Amino acid sequence: MNVTPLVKKIKPIFYSFLILFCLIACKQRVIVKHNGEKDRISFKQIFGISYTEVARRLDNGLSFSKDGYQLEPDWQMEFISNDSVCIYSPIKKEYINFPLTCGYDSIFNTARTWFKAREITRDSLLFQLIEAHADSIDTRGSNVYMTFYADNYIKNVIHKDTATVKAPGKQDTLFVKSLVDSAEKDYHKAFSARQPPIVESKSNLVKVTRRYALGDMLNNFDTSDNYMYPTYDIAINQAYANFYYSFSVFVDNRGDIHYDKPLIPFTGKGYEESYTALSKAVMERYLKKYLRIRPGSTLGMIHPSSISIHVEGKKIVRRRLVK
Repeated sequence: MNVTPLVKKIKPIFYSFLILFCLIACKQRVIVKHNGEKDRISFKQIFGISYTEVARRLDNGLSFSKDGYQLEPDWQMEFISNDSVCIYSPIKKEYINFPLTCGYDSIFNTARTWFKAREITRDSLLFQLIEAHADSIDTRGSNVYMTFYADNYIKNVIHKDTATVKAPGKQDTLFVKSLVDSAEKDYHKAFSARQPPIVESKSNLVKVTRRYALGDMLNNFDTSDNYMYPTYDIAINQAYANFYYSFSVFVDNRGDIHYDKPLIPFTGKGYEESYTALSKAVMERYLKKYLRIRPGSTLGMIHPSSISIHVEGKKIVRRRLVK
């Protein structure tokens, strides 16, 4: 049987279907539809638009945790292409170009951070942070959400300044007030102050230095340790002996300090008891006498909080005069 005429008829039909299939397969939607389809994400429709993060919240709608940690919106970004995004560095005071990796199911990575895009429009963005563990990521997402507004939308549509849009809401205020009430009744329920306590010396014999965490690319410019774990080094000259103690204290609403716990590990209970007693004595004899402390506050509310102290005493060695 001569099949050549049949093949000639089938070829045009086959190529037509092949071209149609390729067009459908290669076509990408501008954004993910979020209707169960796992399309490859694209930011094409928002290239060149500058966005500012205006809210970062937990899935319960709050921007504060019970420990006082504030999810503070601080990102500014502009998508340049599907493999490049500019992100503002608050440390360098300039935009830095970061590689952008776009994946499926609305997941992407940039600036060492994984995201899941929940909503993308020319006016706003809603991203969910993704937790990464070693070489795998949890595509279900974390309970932290980031909301961005286009700079043009803030200025020309809602007619507000960035600081006003970023301000914590009434729900956050009520939550922090409940934390304050609990901390005032029990210092062990003290939480980190967004404006941490300020420690100053009242004597030339005592020097106070505060430790600061510096934000960089390795920690995504995160400096939250500065208020979550405020730490002070205190040097005392002409002490009764040479010593070095590390411990935490509670700072109450009046700026008075109350011993919390040692900050070093112990191998024996006897040594722990001795260390605690001696460090308490240093607090009572020196710190309460020579330090001036301003209590911490959150959203304008003064409340008990905790600080870490590393105190070193240096004894003056008096030399005998030889006749």
